[in-house]
Amino acid sequence: MGTSIKLSKITKVDLRECWQNEASDFTPWLASEDNIALLADALGMNELEVKAQEEHVGPFRADILCVDPGTDKYVLIENQLEKTDHNHLGQILTYAAGLDAVTIIWIAEHFTEEHRAAIDWLNRITDKEFNFFGVEIELIKIGDSAAAPMFNVIAKPNGWSKDVRSSQSSSDGKSEGQVFKYEYWSDFVEFMNNHPSKLFKTPNPSYDHWMNIAVGKGSMHISLLVNTKEQKVTIQLYIWDDAEKKIFDALVKHKEDADEKIGASLTWRRLDGKKASTIDLYKEFDLNNPDIREEIFCWYREYTERFITFFKPIIKKL
Repeated sequence: MGTSIKLSKITKVDLRECWQNEASDFTPWLASEDNIALLADALGMNELEVKAQEEHVGPFRADILCVDPGTDKYVLIENQLEKTDHNHLGQILTYAAGLDAVTIIWIAEHFTEEHRAAIDWLNRITDKEFNFFGVEIELIKIGDSAAAPMFNVIAKPNGWSKDVRSSQSSSDGKSEGQVFKYEYWSDFVEFMNNHPSKLFKTPNPSYDHWMNIAVGKGSMHISLLVNTKEQKVTIQLYIWDDAEKKIFDALVKHKEDADEKIGASLTWRRLDGKKASTIDLYKEFDLNNPDIREEIFCWYREYTERFITFFKPIIKKL
């Protein structure tokens, strides 16, 4: 006779048992580093950096204001500890109308069918610069365990259809070089989907010569660059808000160790007189040869991971 297996029962916990007030209890909890990371993971985002709580953005006020370090774009979070209502729907529409390019995340205990449909509709009618998420939060416990939060994404952008629509509608009038870059980054995103990294995620492709990767601090990111004129590619730690060069000077103290650990000779550019500073790794490739594109992407992936592994712990201490 087989041994019987005793299983625990999952039960739901009332949100108000944990957070009595949205503004004073739930918002500070969500804005903590660990919990905002849980939300980012549920959304499939690489990282979110909290900038402020109850922040005025122009004439508007967001429960939580974040920045996506990979794009330096605003991410606004609206939350409520009950089912969705028209008042909060009006707020996210106001944010979308007032800001050029944002991701808006609406968190609630329960989404009504009409509000879920409204999020889907907003994602259909806007281009890929706007992203709307509907997220239900619940608390569960197993047996006598402590309650644990779960973020359930019930409405999100259809990234593939937005990319296709954007490409079809905006490729007219683009230069040959811009079209090349869009196809190049599209191939790289596909490569990374097939060979995912545990350390970083790629944003959507664009017509730009760069693609930004988050490193956990809003004033800097890793840029992957492609230069068709000079036939070279670059991995670059880009510090964009360093007018006094304090960040660069702190990092340059690790120069010898960086070259050794990353396994390559880096180019350190202080760029005096400018706010930006960069730390670069270059490699020449025949970018016109499609047969070596996978080799290029493997190089991007390997050395981006090396950059993140070496620099991210140092950046967190700055």
